Amino acid sequence: MTELAVPADQAATATETSMQQAVNAALRTLLAEDPATLVFGEDVGRLGGVFRVTDGLQAEFGDRRVFDTPLAESAIIGLAVGLAMNGWRPVPELQFDGFAYPAVDQIVNQMARMHYRTRGAAPMPITLRLPSFGGIQAPEHHGESLEALFAHVPGLKVCAPSDPADAYGLLLQSVRADDPVIYMEPKARYWNRRAVRLGEPDLPIGASRTVREGRHATLVAWGAMVHRCEQAAELAAEDGVELEVLDLRWLKPIDTDGLAASVARTGRAVVVHEAPLTAGLGAEVSALVTEHAFASLRAPVQRVTGFDVPYPAGPLEPQYLPTVDRILLAVQRTLEF
Repeated sequence: MTELAVPADQAATATETSMQQAVNAALRTLLAEDPATLVFGEDVGRLGGVFRVTDGLQAEFGDRRVFDTPLAESAIIGLAVGLAMNGWRPVPELQFDGFAYPAVDQIVNQMARMHYRTRGAAPMPITLRLPSFGGIQAPEHHGESLEALFAHVPGLKVCAPSDPADAYGLLLQSVRADDPVIYMEPKARYWNRRAVRLGEPDLPIGASRTVREGRHATLVAWGAMVHRCEQAAELAAEDGVELEVLDLRWLKPIDTDGLAASVARTGRAVVVHEAPLTAGLGAEVSALVTEHAFASLRAPVQRVTGFDVPYPAGPLEPQYLPTVDRILLAVQRTLEF
C-alpha cells in the first residue's frame, strides 16, 4: 500500500484517498502525536494486517509500539484493558467482526465497565478497530453486523465511518477520547477512493452528517449502507423523488437532534442496515424518530435490513444484504401514505 502522508496543511488539500489509506494515515498521526498510543493485534505488525491497513507502521514506529499478538481475541482485549489501566492508549485490532465473539466477555465486563467500577480512577481510552459488515463475500464468521450488540452496552461508544474522510476524522476522535470506542470499519469500502480533505475533526463526538439533501423522505444509514442509499437516491431522482441521505456515523451516542431535524424536513424515514431486522439498531432509530419527530411524520418509519438468519457466507451475501431495489420499495411504501 502506498503510504499517505498527512501534512499540517492537509485540510486545505484534496487527495485521492481510499478508506484503507485514510485509516492508516490516522493511525500514523496518532502514533506520532502520543508515545502512549499502541497498535496491536493479529498480524498487524510485519504483515500490516489482513487488509494492510497497518502497513508500514511497525517499520516507522518500532515493534514496541506496533506489534503482533497471539490468535486469542479475548487475550487481546484483556491486554488492552491492562495497558489502559497503566496509562497507555491502546488501539487493538481484531481481524474480522465475526472473531469478536470470544472477546465479548472482556469487552462487556472489563473494557466497558472499568471506568465506572473504579469511580473514574481508571479511564479506558481503548479504541477497538473492528473490520465489520459484509460485502466481500468472505467465508462464514468473516462478515457480521454487531452494532446493536455493542451499542446496547453501557460504557461503550460505537461509530462506523462510511467514507475515507470520516474514517480519518472519526478515528482521531475515537482514539483521543478517554472512553472505550468500538470503531467499525466497513471492509467492503476499504478500497473505495474519493478526493477528500483529511483534516482535523470539526464536529463533536455523536454528530451525524447529511450526505445528500432531499425533501420527500430521509434514508438513515451507516457504514457501507450509506453508499447503497446514495445509489438509491440517484435512481429515485430520475423519477423526481428527492431523498435525503443521513449518515449517522456515531451509533452510540446517536445524534438525536440531527435525526429529528432531517425527518422534520422530509416527513418520512427509511432506516437501512445490514444486521437482522429483529432488535437491530434500526429499531432504536425508529423509536427515536417517533419520540422526537412524531409531529413531523407523514408515514410510519420503514426498515430495510438483513434477514433474521445467521449472516451468510460468500455467494449468499447478495441475497441477504439490502439492495437498491429493496430500499426504493420501502420509499414507495412510505410515499403512499
